[in-house]
Amino acid sequence: MAQAARLGVDIGGTFTDVVLDLAGQRHSTKVLTTYSAPEEAIVQGLHRVCALAGIAPSALTQIIHGTTLATNALIERRGAKTALITTQGFRDVIEMRSESRFEQYDLNLTLPEPLLPRNRRYTVAERIGARGDVLIALDRAEVEGLCETLRAAGYQSIAVGLLHSYANPAHERLIRSVLEDRLPGVMISLSSEVSPQMREYERFNTTVANAYIKPLMKSYLDRLAERLAAEGAACPIFLMHSGGGIISLQSAAEFPVRLVESGPAGGAVFAAGIAAQHGLDKVLSFDMGGTTAKICLIRNHTPKTARVFEVARSYRFKKGSGMPISIPVIDMVEIGAGGGSLARVDGMQQIRVGPESAGSEPGPACYGRGGERPAVTDADLILGKLDPDNFAGGSIPLQVDAAAFALDQALGQPLGMPTIEAAWGLAEVVDENMANAARVHAVENGEDLSTYTMIAFGGAAPLHAGRLCEKLGVARCLIPQGAGVGSAIGFLRAPFSFESNRTHFMPHAGFDPQAVRDLFADMVAEATRFVRTCAPDAPILADFKVYMRYKGQGWEIPVPLTPAQAEQADPAVFLARFEQEYTTLFGRVVAGMAVEITVWSVNAYTATAAVDALPLVTAQPAPTPSGQRQLFDAALGDLHQAGIYDRASLAHGAALQGPALITEEETTTVLPLSRQARILGDGSIDITVQGG
Repeated sequence: MAQAARLGVDIGGTFTDVVLDLAGQRHSTKVLTTYSAPEEAIVQGLHRVCALAGIAPSALTQIIHGTTLATNALIERRGAKTALITTQGFRDVIEMRSESRFEQYDLNLTLPEPLLPRNRRYTVAERIGARGDVLIALDRAEVEGLCETLRAAGYQSIAVGLLHSYANPAHERLIRSVLEDRLPGVMISLSSEVSPQMREYERFNTTVANAYIKPLMKSYLDRLAERLAAEGAACPIFLMHSGGGIISLQSAAEFPVRLVESGPAGGAVFAAGIAAQHGLDKVLSFDMGGTTAKICLIRNHTPKTARVFEVARSYRFKKGSGMPISIPVIDMVEIGAGGGSLARVDGMQQIRVGPESAGSEPGPACYGRGGERPAVTDADLILGKLDPDNFAGGSIPLQVDAAAFALDQALGQPLGMPTIEAAWGLAEVVDENMANAARVHAVENGEDLSTYTMIAFGGAAPLHAGRLCEKLGVARCLIPQGAGVGSAIGFLRAPFSFESNRTHFMPHAGFDPQAVRDLFADMVAEATRFVRTCAPDAPILADFKVYMRYKGQGWEIPVPLTPAQAEQADPAVFLARFEQEYTTLFGRVVAGMAVEITVWSVNAYTATAAVDALPLVTAQPAPTPSGQRQLFDAALGDLHQAGIYDRASLAHGAALQGPALITEEETTTVLPLSRQARILGDGSIDITVQGG
């Protein structure tokens, strides 16, 4: 039998990471992302790793892919010409938003523009009630007449979002039937399928986003499959979705909005696997690449999930300033802080970093590809964190003079500081931005980060993890093997999965056990059907969750249930679980208040391989550095001589003291003076407080 050869591909804003797993042996590479044709970077990386493994592309048995293409299309407004059909009187929902002010005291507050201007939003006279009853029937002739208007406008994609269609999708399905008959070739997205949940703003916006990027993503996925087949890789291709699982190419093309956080989700899956192997119940996942940094809380080896998240925020840290997408997603905070994030001096003479990024074209100034503004990578180079001759395995030589010139021009001269101080200031600002985002995320979830272990990965994270731990008071950090391409490895570890969400309002006082069992059974069947398109014969498991609130509250909290609790449908158990979760978040329950269930969730997934036990190691003699380099220690504000160690040559059990640099092809781990490190049995670098 031929060996399984699985390829994981993560397209980032700067680098495309490619990982090949051949019977447990891993080969990886990083190539610069090719924006005009992202599939070209995949092909480059594919040939590199296949050459390293000594196989032909035709030997690949599976490709799992994550991409930022959907996210970038939404941010840059590069989608298809799209129309929205909605209920009469609700044409402006996506523009009115929730009417909240995300910056309370900004008199010049500008709300983000909706994806579709008003002249691309159309209405029909119909009305479904909140319980699913038909209040105003839909006239087929009206829809047929609307088709002529849509045809004349030349739309490529149409979103259909009707009021309360999550309770009764009949009218949306009738509109689709007419559109398919009258406008063949036009892509259609129904809110009752894309996001069958209450709250029309989030549901309509999610459906519009799906329709907006659907032609682009379908074209890309078709092109990718053809390009890979032409290179000999005609194996099945799957996509990572935002909830941390894998879906088929066909499902991804139908619901591309589920791909908007696919890359970061792979990183969270990677960190969760490391947490399980090391027996860590509280983990802070820190993923820093070339464009963004992602921070995620992982409890009991499971990343925290959510039903709604935002993309394209106009105010970086302001919740409500972006575009809400109502889909299952791993809950994380993402900020514009990566190796390519650009720095400037603002009107208050303060250094600001990001969210604008140099990306891969032209890249940071030190790349020598035309970049003139200083990026985080330029500062890291000047501070001694990077070897200019061995960056990205030596494939990208770095120019120290270009980095110094960019820092002097943009920061040093305006602020009257030397180059090293300008680089220090830039690095401290970006590190504090990430630390602040982690603090806020932890507080919002009622967590104390001092009890957490950080797992750092991504090309830039090991460079900054030590300093971030100092700022956050985190005593321990793990840098796993393959950290530089962690998200792509996560793709290979993720299960095939699909999460079904449904709104069905049920007051706890009117709890109907049989209705609950029937609802869960329908959702299990729906989610399982999608998973079967990827894994026809694999055993499928299911997780259950309900969203509950006190009557009168505007939002719900997630309440996980075991399969047995979902099947038994005992109202007392549901209430006890709600009160337990509510107390965890808010410290107490609200006595005497009625409780409601609003949203129901089932996640069907295939079982993943058992985690290997962590091998025991014995202490080894202190390793000898291969060289020395001046390394700037931000906590002390001074340069120190640091030993340089090749990660591949460090024996399991070896221990070393900071300051030190541990190098590998895809990244470098910086060990500050305050930290020490030990190489564990799985090759992870275990960083702890010096003397701890």
